[in-house]
Amino acid sequence: MKLIPLFKCRDMPEAVTFYTRILDFSVKYPQATANDWVIDLVNGVAELQLTVLESDTLFGSVANIRVLDVDALFQYYVARGLDTSSKENSPVHQGPIDQSWGTREFYVTDSDGNTLRFCQPITT
Repeated sequence: MKLIPLFKCRDMPEAVTFYTRILDFSVKYPQATANDWVIDLVNGVAELQLTVLESDTLFGSVANIRVLDVDALFQYYVARGLDTSSKENSPVHQGPIDQSWGTREFYVTDSDGNTLRFCQPITT
């Protein structure tokens, strides 16, 4: 597994400038712009995502976790007692789905609002 934190920011251009000019991160995908809602950054093996804060009242954090077999991991967690009933209206909490940005993902959110996003790149 590889953990990739998601940091909330109020001003995406300012955040991208800070991480790229001061902390020496690079924008991972060349087509990304400072006007995007989410931007992936890398510095060596370190990786993080920035996302625009939707509300000052949002609670909890988000971390992306890259895994090798997202479907098997979901089944393993269900077998261990993962209860998805509190997120019935969220398909990505019900099981792995293919996302338009090229990953297959499922989410697990704890009672404090912290979400782990288990992701596997889609290979064609």
